[in-house]
Amino acid sequence: MPPEVVILIIVIAVLLFSMLLVVLSRYRRCPSDKILVIYGRVGSEKDGSSRSSKCIHGGAAFIVPILQSYQYLDLTPISINVDLTNALSKQNIRIDVPSRFTVGISTEPGIMQNAAERLLGLRLQEIQELAKDIIFGQLRLVIATMDIEEINTDRDKFLEAVSHNVESELKKIGLRLINVNVTDITDESGYIEALGKEAAAKAINDAKKSVAEKNRDGSIGQAEAQRDERVSVSNANAKAVDGENEAKALVAQSDATRREREAEALRRAVAAEKIAEAKALEEAYAAEKVAEEARAERELATAQADTIVKAKIAKEKVEIEAEAEAERIRRKAQGEADAIYAKMLSQAKGMQEMLTKQAEGLAEIVKAAGGNPDSAVQLILADKMEELMKIQVEAVKDIKIDKVTVWDSGNGENGKTSTANFLSGLMKSIPPVQDTLKMSGLTLPDYIAKSLDETKTEAPKENKEAE
Repeated sequence: MPPEVVILIIVIAVLLFSMLLVVLSRYRRCPSDKILVIYGRVGSEKDGSSRSSKCIHGGAAFIVPILQSYQYLDLTPISINVDLTNALSKQNIRIDVPSRFTVGISTEPGIMQNAAERLLGLRLQEIQELAKDIIFGQLRLVIATMDIEEINTDRDKFLEAVSHNVESELKKIGLRLINVNVTDITDESGYIEALGKEAAAKAINDAKKSVAEKNRDGSIGQAEAQRDERVSVSNANAKAVDGENEAKALVAQSDATRREREAEALRRAVAAEKIAEAKALEEAYAAEKVAEEARAERELATAQADTIVKAKIAKEKVEIEAEAEAERIRRKAQGEADAIYAKMLSQAKGMQEMLTKQAEGLAEIVKAAGGNPDSAVQLILADKMEELMKIQVEAVKDIKIDKVTVWDSGNGENGKTSTANFLSGLMKSIPPVQDTLKMSGLTLPDYIAKSLDETKTEAPKENKEAE
């Protein structure tokens, strides 16, 4: 074989092998957890419009070199924590709805095309933020159309509404809602908590009512059993008495036949039968009486049970109202006590400030008097003397005294006239001025005190001479 042919064959083989490698390198298989998106020249739709991409989930496809390229969309579920706060409900009450949403890229043909157009090339974090914004808006919209009672009690309805609204919006960007989990629902006003307390109180009251009804049924059943027991015993006793009476009658008849006293035996038999009938009636009346008493006891127990249940309910209601009133009175009393305390504290501070200023003023007066308290007191009296004299003048200014005429006969003792003796006695009848001032901590000037002392010494002398 010529060398040229061999070289040509080798070249052709290399070219074929290279083309095979290229074909194999451009043939892509799509894993089950991804979507293969082929973009570029991908043909047109059935209606003639051009397509921007071609999506394949599962299988494989050949990527035309130069004309086409490809990327993958990850189908891994995305968990989004949505802590919705201050969402306004239909009743204008703001609530907090912490929840967790799980979303993922949809594999439905039309929605998968939306994902290829809007999510291709985005990172997982960016897709998560985009879905989170959509979920926030739709969750607020659903809450605004529902009452708190519906959201809190009918969770299925709430989750269904959220799923419908959120999924319809997520489909526009190629996502699908996998799961919704609402952890808890709270509100800032405490309305949901109050609803829970109301339901708990209702359950407790229903349980108490059921216990009372069961106790009532037990009492009624016990009374009926006792009644049946007494009736059965009475019937047995009555039958026993009948048997005894019949045996006595047979014995009596036998004795009468044996003694040939048929008439007497017949009389005794008739008498015995009458007595037995009377006793049977008495026993029957007694049994009926017992049955009536049992029925009365049962009706009494029923009435008592109803009364006790109503009384307990009324008592609990009164206790709750009393506790609320006591709390209100306590808070009011606490407020009044705080106000009184603040007022008394302010008055005490004012009094303390006034006394402090007075003490400081007295200290300055003592200091000005050279540290002598007596001189300080005299200074204070001297300062107030004008005011005291003014008060004395005001006391006698309205007395009309044109003149004073003294009639004196001139007769007197110890060389004194009657007028002089009258004035002297008048002065002696007044308590000593110096003693009065000493009781208040004051002293008179020396010349006045000396004159009073001389007056005191002269008085005893006069009394002795008179004796």
